[in-house]
Amino acid sequence: MQASYIMKYNTTHLIFVIIGLLSLTSCGSKVKQLEEQLLTKDEQVTQLETQLSHIRETNSSLLDRLSDLSVITQTDAKSIQNSLESMNRQNDYIQNLTNKIHEKDSINLALVTNLKRSLLDFDDEDIQVQVKGSAVYVSIADKMLFRSGSTRLSAASGAVLQKVASIINDYDDINVLVEGHTDDVPIANDKVNDNWDLSVLRATAVVRELQTKHQVEPDRLTAAGRSEYVPKGDNDTQEGKSQNRRTEIIITPKLDQFFKLLKAPELLG
Repeated sequence: MQASYIMKYNTTHLIFVIIGLLSLTSCGSKVKQLEEQLLTKDEQVTQLETQLSHIRETNSSLLDRLSDLSVITQTDAKSIQNSLESMNRQNDYIQNLTNKIHEKDSINLALVTNLKRSLLDFDDEDIQVQVKGSAVYVSIADKMLFRSGSTRLSAASGAVLQKVASIINDYDDINVLVEGHTDDVPIANDKVNDNWDLSVLRATAVVRELQTKHQVEPDRLTAAGRSEYVPKGDNDTQEGKSQNRRTEIIITPKLDQFFKLLKAPELLG
């Protein structure tokens, strides 16, 4: 607008100058020359006005594109915000899971410490306490709980199971799996058909004792028999056979809380 005004002003001024000149001279050639100059100036003004119009159109187009860019930027910003929120949820999930794992490890460490302290009176070869993976294993030799080939607990078993049960009862968030194990010597009598029967019935006897005599909640207990198929020692030696005849009390944290944690939060696109 300002450029157009300036050009028109210059043109008007030029016209007055030409009129003044015409009044001063009647030279035809001079008039013709001035007329040609005036025509040239008019053409220049027209060109400048065209250029100004083009600039305005260009500016309008740039403004439209800038507006579009603003919309895109807002969309990208929303996407970035969603991604950051998703990452925060993932970080919270990982931190929570890590805390639970540390908590489980702390419980297992406390269990091992307390069990070993409680079982100090017994021979280390007969009772072994250790952590395997996420569980605490209490491995009790066959002779500590049962007479040979029997599924009934011996009188001596009460002292061992009482000490183990007292530790179990101190913790609410643990479950107990009792596994019976045998050597590979075949067995068959009026009570059991084979080593499967022997291992299962021995595990059941221990579970029943923990529930009825030592008040361990039954919904925390599981009985299982492994027969001869998870040996600790070599069944070709007497020492190996003795190691294999055992009952393992496997203490694990309740896994429902971990199953819930394993479902990671969904990522937003």
